Amino acid sequence: MSDNLKRFTDILLRAILTGFAIGIGGTVFLSCDNKYIGSVLFGTGLFVILSFGFNLFTGKVGYAVENKPSYIIDLAVIWLGNFIGAAAMAYMLLCTRISGIGDKAQEICDIKLGDDILSIFILAFFCGMLMFIAADGYKTISNPLGQILAVFLPVVVFILSGFEHCIANMFYFTVAEAWSVKSLGYLIIMTLGNALGGIFIPTVRKGFIKKQ
Repeated sequence: MSDNLKRFTDILLRAILTGFAIGIGGTVFLSCDNKYIGSVLFGTGLFVILSFGFNLFTGKVGYAVENKPSYIIDLAVIWLGNFIGAAAMAYMLLCTRISGIGDKAQEICDIKLGDDILSIFILAFFCGMLMFIAADGYKTISNPLGQILAVFLPVVVFILSGFEHCIANMFYFTVAEAWSVKSLGYLIIMTLGNALGGIFIPTVRKGFIKKQ
């Protein structure tokens, strides 16, 4: 196996595991009657991803401004792997006694698909910003408590604010059996919004005056 193939296999496997982790977060959120508790517990998925070095598209896309153009290929593989993992977990759950969470997911998906494209894009943009803050905060903050807050607070904020996370929606659309041409199109808009939101902070801070 060539080095490139090994590298892409590693990227894909870490991305697939990420999809499962996001699926775990989505499952506990849908299972909670209290949305505040659910939004906190959803952060478990991101905590697992960052702690184990998995690959989340919305956590990696912000670093596109620091990498070569070929990094886009990595991001595409990560996005695909996230989709595979999230969808696989959703389909597995539909075969269990908790498949009823699909009904709650359907209600959420109806709201998303009833929205207009500009609204979806803007909501995804702000989610992308928050996910970069979470990923970069976990990476750069040395204080353990600060790392925990960097992971969980952005997740709680994006969920309670109604911001759009493309990977979470891969899980929701699948467990709700809500896939269609429209939902796929909306997922692409969410992905673009997440991507632009993710690179916004690292792009702007290039203009900061850094202390020597």
